[in-house]
Amino acid sequence: MSVLSDLLAGISAGTIEVIDLTAPLSEDTPIIQLPPPLGNTKPFAREEISHYDERGPAWYWNNFSTGEHTGTHVDAPIHWVTGRDKADVSQIPVGHLVAPAVVIDKAADAAADADFLLEVDHIRDWEKQNGPLPEGSWLLYRTGWDERSGDQQRFLNASETGPHTPGMSIECARWLAEEAPIIGVGVETVGTDAGAAHSFDPPFPCHSYMLGASKYGLTQLQNLAQLPPTGAVLVIGPLPIVRGSGSPARVLALVERS
Repeated sequence: MSVLSDLLAGISAGTIEVIDLTAPLSEDTPIIQLPPPLGNTKPFAREEISHYDERGPAWYWNNFSTGEHTGTHVDAPIHWVTGRDKADVSQIPVGHLVAPAVVIDKAADAAADADFLLEVDHIRDWEKQNGPLPEGSWLLYRTGWDERSGDQQRFLNASETGPHTPGMSIECARWLAEEAPIIGVGVETVGTDAGAAHSFDPPFPCHSYMLGASKYGLTQLQNLAQLPPTGAVLVIGPLPIVRGSGSPARVLALVERS
């Protein structure tokens, strides 16, 4: 059989599992909240056009509105000022949307400290166990934060000092952007940066370094606990919005099962 026939046969037989990493998109989807005077995205909303009635007797459909960075979504390089002259979401090469993925699991650390930061040494330790980061891969950073996604208050975890969610250090973000062979970073939190990253120098270093290096972000993922440290294939489906800074996306992972 051909490679594609083998793939389909494996999915049918269950030796290749398709895992949905996407958070359901609805009016209840948590969204980032920036302090004034900064602008904020609108939450997901829908307007009914017809529902098997006089407006359309045989069909149901809606208009919907949402921000580019609502729910599980892709950050394109143009999203950040450091990537302002780089690719929009419609220009992301399709080969970057089907790519190998590795998972670094720091859920226990994030449970103990909501402000936990991934460091380069954590990745080096992971590489000692699993081998080097694959060329052209996505690094998926598991923190267990998807467990909070049904409650905006718990998901954003903000106090009078600001949001408290895990992320990565300035040096880790720079290293991933400039030295690591990955093409993007995926997280379970509302954004790729830590909640406290507004106070870092530079602010929001994951956005600043990664998007400035023509790499990508992928946020509000779910079910990373079901993926192995290595060997998964990521399939990402953003809308090709012309001049779009990002897009909600359906994200799937293919995983071999024995």
